[in-house]
Amino acid sequence: MTSIFKKFVPPWLWRTMQRSYDAFLRLPEIPSAALHPLRFRSRKVLSALKNTQSGKRCFIIGNGPSLKTIDLGKLRNEITFGMNRIYLLFPELGFSTTYFVSINDLVIQQCASDIQSLDIPKFLAWRSHRHLLPSKDINYLYTTYTGAGFSRDVTGRVWEGATVTYVALQLAYHMGFSEVILVGVDHNFISRGDPNKTITSVGDDPDHFSPQYFGKGFNWQLPDLVTSELAYRMANNAFNKAGRKVLDATRGGKLTVFPKVDYDSLF
Repeated sequence: MTSIFKKFVPPWLWRTMQRSYDAFLRLPEIPSAALHPLRFRSRKVLSALKNTQSGKRCFIIGNGPSLKTIDLGKLRNEITFGMNRIYLLFPELGFSTTYFVSINDLVIQQCASDIQSLDIPKFLAWRSHRHLLPSKDINYLYTTYTGAGFSRDVTGRVWEGATVTYVALQLAYHMGFSEVILVGVDHNFISRGDPNKTITSVGDDPDHFSPQYFGKGFNWQLPDLVTSELAYRMANNAFNKAGRKVLDATRGGKLTVFPKVDYDSLF
């Protein structure tokens, strides 16, 4: 029925109707996401971070197997964003990332105690606050699955774009970084299936830097690479229009949206 109706509606009107419907569905979330004390505090922190890193560069570290092929020690004195279970690498590295980002409900729920114990600024999906104790280093983002867009100010709503990397890119833009470099964003998964479908791992994880990342018994969602590519293109356009840039230093990565750069040449 929807496909038939869509044939008779101009594309611009269909997009407007879809955005309006998405916004209507999100209405019940807004009071809590805007007025809860934890969100109120987070918005103040996020507002204070706006453009504080102008003119600087940062690295967004993905979790792909390619991380094992580069010398991450070179990032010790760089500003870095780590995501999801990146902390499994911290003991080996001898240092932690500057910031930590996680938005996936399953990851945060199953790893709440690990995330809580990280002694670095954390940016988490507002939905996850029920799994964690209040903490001054946790900043909650109002992230949503619908309403595609790129947020230049993350104090408001932030579209997830089917990947935590996209949220990290929006945070980096908000902070004012002029150059953002991706590493370990392989954009390639051995595990196959319907996008966003929840599965339970039955053995070692072949899709991340550690076999224990989503190891046996861990519940996780299969990637939605099509939606994430759409999101990455939005990010690329936003940075370019602002005279900034996103570079991809992932070794052997399959993502083709951002200009490629050799990792070792950056130091």
